[in-house]
Amino acid sequence: MTSRVMLISPAISAALREARFDDDCPLDASGLRLARAAAGTLPPVSRVWVSPTARCRETALALGLDSGSPEGPGGLDVGRWRGASLNEVTEKEPEALAQWLTDPQSAPHGGESVHALCDRVLRWLDGSAAQVTGRSVAVVEPEIVRAATVRALGAPESAFWRIDVPPLTATELSGRAGRWNVRVGWRLGAPDDE
Repeated sequence: MTSRVMLISPAISAALREARFDDDCPLDASGLRLARAAAGTLPPVSRVWVSPTARCRETALALGLDSGSPEGPGGLDVGRWRGASLNEVTEKEPEALAQWLTDPQSAPHGGESVHALCDRVLRWLDGSAAQVTGRSVAVVEPEIVRAATVRALGAPESAFWRIDVPPLTATELSGRAGRWNVRVGWRLGAPDDE
């Protein structure tokens, strides 16, 4: 059975603009406007998942996706860094930040490691997502898209930080549990050839 899972990153929020670890802030006016403009551009889907953050829920709603969708995988737990800006963490805990960015097994913030996130996302992908025939959509945090891409390609976890996931883009995985192909991000509402 072949499944297609379209992972959509949320539209822009204040946390993203300020390079701040997400603290469940909503979309900003620009992000909401762009998400609404992209409504109706998605192909028909069999199933929808939405991560529990405000910006994912608001993006899904603006895109016209079912607001009663099952919960998708949550974002990376950054522990005590939640809500802090990257500059603040750099000033207060430079060694811890450097360790976290270079060692996928580490979680100096007291939350989740990149390794643990990648494993969690693969379990979701090979479990829930692989059970849906046809195309499904998951509006998820950018780090979920990174983790899914790393695991789908069999890339080293060190590649996690080298994958850019712009706001309101789609990345599609096709295949089945244990073997996925990746079509990397395109902007929603833009022609495929742009």
